[in-house]
Amino acid sequence: MSIALTATDVNCPVSWRARPGSFVSLMSLYESNYIRLAWLVPDVERAAATQISVVDGDCPLHLAIEERSRYTTTLRLTYVFDDEAGPLADPDLLIRVYRDARLAEVQACARWHRHAMLESLRSQLARDLGDRWLRNVMLNKWLDYCVERGHHFPALAAT
Repeated sequence: MSIALTATDVNCPVSWRARPGSFVSLMSLYESNYIRLAWLVPDVERAAATQISVVDGDCPLHLAIEERSRYTTTLRLTYVFDDEAGPLADPDLLIRVYRDARLAEVQACARWHRHAMLESLRSQLARDLGDRWLRNVMLNKWLDYCVERGHHFPALAAT
């Protein structure tokens, strides 16, 4: 199922911004994540198993499809930094996309970010938000940033 790039976040109730932490607001956040992810990966069902988006002025963004099933797709989204100890993935987000429900949720991420700027953001939010909420707000903001920088993952050509 392809998601039109015209899908906008304005159709999502803003309750996740007004009442963080409730079940309703968490589901609204997942819906917002789905819309933003569709800007980046318009056709997650036909996305290549691994892709790298390279744009001027930003780190290469890595996408890896971990699992595809009838109603869900699980993918990993990350930057990879050069580090003294070797390549460093950060943020390293495992995202489950519920295509039938049109929701996207971070399933797992590094507990502590190793990149200083990301750790600073996490530390500020951790005072007020639970981990699930925190992971998904982080995804929401990061997807905005990636799209604004020009990242994009096209679908494979039809066979």
